Amino acid sequence: MLEPAPREPVRAFVLYRDSPLRREALRAPAGDPSRYSLYGLDELAHSGFELRHDLEPEFEPGTRANAAARVLDRTVRLGGGYSGDFARVLASLSELNRSAVVYSTVDTVGIPLALLGRLGRVKPPVVYAAIGLPERLEQLRGPAARRLFAGAFRRLHTIVAYGWGEVEELRAWLGSDGPRIEFVAFGVDTEYFRPEPSVQPEDDLVSVGADPRRDFQLVAELARRLPERSFRIVASADNARVLDALPANVHLEVDVPFARVRACLLRARVVGLPVLDNTYSGATTTLLQAMACGKPVVVTRTAAIARGYDLDDGVNCRLVPPGDPAALEHAVASLLDDHRLAAGLGLRARETVERNLTWAGYANEIRRLLVDAAGPTTVSG
Repeated sequence: MLEPAPREPVRAFVLYRDSPLRREALRAPAGDPSRYSLYGLDELAHSGFELRHDLEPEFEPGTRANAAARVLDRTVRLGGGYSGDFARVLASLSELNRSAVVYSTVDTVGIPLALLGRLGRVKPPVVYAAIGLPERLEQLRGPAARRLFAGAFRRLHTIVAYGWGEVEELRAWLGSDGPRIEFVAFGVDTEYFRPEPSVQPEDDLVSVGADPRRDFQLVAELARRLPERSFRIVASADNARVLDALPANVHLEVDVPFARVRACLLRARVVGLPVLDNTYSGATTTLLQAMACGKPVVVTRTAAIARGYDLDDGVNCRLVPPGDPAALEHAVASLLDDHRLAAGLGLRARETVERNLTWAGYANEIRRLLVDAAGPTTVSG
């Protein structure tokens, strides 16, 4: 259940990375499951926030914003920094600065926002969701760039991360004088993603994901080790492009609609989610969706999900080391060969999500942090 609305409406501005997925979600009616990619927009509106966002037509970058963005982008890169979508942030600055709080949902827009804040161009407090920020910071070149970024991020009010590994790295980077850095567990719509006993499995293993940390090469290797089993990979076009020739027992789907993801998960005997080692991605979104569907899941133990998601190896999932084909094969084969074991794992996976990892729980945490950042007063003019 969502928390009650604040006494006075909080005026908030939300920044998104522009993508076809997000545009599709914005066109969908409020409450549609695809709108999870809007990071709680509907739930915030329902709880009393006055919301604007950068993908509204009036904030499309024009000639001036694009020209200024090119200059800033070039300056940041020449100085050894990591850039992002300056144009979209610049086009939104006027309305953004009339808000009581800004919610940046991804680093693509968050990094330009933080750098513009360092230049005094951003007035409201910022709640910044980091999704792979430490990996981006590793690309900074030289002490000047590192000082610039540290100074910019210390001006933020709150940084949110969906993995404890990322929280710890950011706290170590920014130190005791840095902003508030909080772990927030991601959530899932347990009504849309739920077991459907009438749906018969079609694939022995399904692997779904769009982020660049997915290890689909390891899935292909597993398919070669288990040629008698059927595999389905549902990937982004970027991930699909770097895949080598796939064995005959692997079917590849690329950039599928949101509803197709659910259908593929429901038709899987086992969901396999190997991930390259990193701080922020544990295939978290797909992991929770598959668990909510009551599926037995084999997932890589990364710093993103090792804590905070109540995962217990052999109880509600199987956790395997990154880049270990033998461990992945053993975990997957044991579930495919023992239907009773697989069913028990899926049942407890569903119970874990229902208890602690719902979408309402996630939205409530984001709402709390935005209200805290906005403070006792709101902007109305």
